[in-house]
Amino acid sequence: QVQLVESGGGLVQPGGSLRLSCAASGSIFSMYDMGWYRQAPGKQRELVAVISSNSNTQYTDSVKGRFTISRDNAKNTVYLQMNSLKPEDTAVYYCNGRTVVADNWGQGTQVTVSS
Repeated sequence: QVQLVESGGGLVQPGGSLRLSCAASGSIFSMYDMGWYRQAPGKQRELVAVISSNSNTQYTDSVKGRFTISRDNAKNTVYLQMNSLKPEDTAVYYCNGRTVVADNWGQGTQVTVSS
């Protein structure tokens, strides 16, 4: 199992940027496929972006061209760079680490996009 701690959320104006970080501990981070999910009030949790153990990436359509997921295996950390933020990006963002036998979640970090 891996323990995940997110950071980097906050309040930002529309058009602004934030970088989320997710620090992992307790297992072999490089073996995990890592993802960022988000949940807005009254909505289901949705996948935002994933990066596989061999660094292949996928994004949901609404963030393509604005968000970038990356990982640093030496630091056991996955990042989500979010640019050109929109009010509809407001949500709690969760980090997920997954293998065939594990599915771990962080506690979430709030991102609010508002003027």
